[in-house]
Amino acid sequence: MASRGRRGGVPAHEDEPRRDEWAEQQAPAPQGPILPPPPPVDYGVFMQGLVQAMQTQAHTQAALQAQLEAQTRHMAFDHRTLDEALSATCRQEGEMEQYLEEKKASQKRPAATFQRQDKKKMVYQTP
Repeated sequence: MASRGRRGGVPAHEDEPRRDEWAEQQAPAPQGPILPPPPPVDYGVFMQGLVQAMQTQAHTQAALQAQLEAQTRHMAFDHRTLDEALSATCRQEGEMEQYLEEKKASQKRPAATFQRQDKKKMVYQTP
């Protein structure tokens, strides 16, 4: 009794379907209409279309790159303008702080006493 490569030493019977035949029987049959083969391809037309698509992509990429660079320049300008505005505001705030500190310091100093100066009587002479 020879084993035919089956596991467990169980002999295969001639009338049993093999596993691959069984899998083929279980595969679903294709549904729907069977399509005819595609028409022959004109490779010249195909290549022209491919070249045109590549050129369009290159033009689009160049336009997008130019737009990105313009936006980057605009943003850099906006940042520079914003930095200048912030610097001016900080300077003004700094000047305001200095003014307020000086004002507080002057309020802490004793006020100068009013001293009356004697004025000499002036004699007006008529010409």
